[in-house]
Amino acid sequence: MAIEQLLILIKPDGIKKSLTGNILTKLSEARMLIIGAKTVKVSKELAEQHYYQLKDKPFFGELADYIQGKVYGEPWDRVLAFVYQGEDAIARMRKIAGATNPEEADPVSIRGAYGRITTKGVYENVVHCSSDPSEAEREIKLWFKPEEIVKSIYPTKKIVLEKETKEVWV
Repeated sequence: MAIEQLLILIKPDGIKKSLTGNILTKLSEARMLIIGAKTVKVSKELAEQHYYQLKDKPFFGELADYIQGKVYGEPWDRVLAFVYQGEDAIARMRKIAGATNPEEADPVSIRGAYGRITTKGVYENVVHCSSDPSEAEREIKLWFKPEEIVKSIYPTKKIVLEKETKEVWV
């Protein structure tokens, strides 16, 4: 069994429905290690990069709006992002998450229990899970900086940035 990492997002509908605790409890059944966690207000650019493989689909714009929480507004316009690590993490966590389509998901899975398809046809499936190791690496690098993960999982290098503007505490 291989040690893998994956990105898991609790999407805006999961936050709006106050399902964060329920989802984390379900995910904990896999006995994986959380090595990164944060709250993210998703920009249009991040949403489009995350779903880049679906950019030619007619629902791409609605999907980008959904992950940004535009449908729900304040204070649900954010996601909780996690990096999990463990043996066969992707297959095990995707089983707990359930099928992408909530109507096809096992009723005891996260998406089967809490997901729905809106009248506009948008899958409100509460969570995102990376689909394979290469996609997991792409997504983790998209959502997290190396210093935001407590364990080194991919090669890094040190660079010197000039004229970087950074917000700091007063």
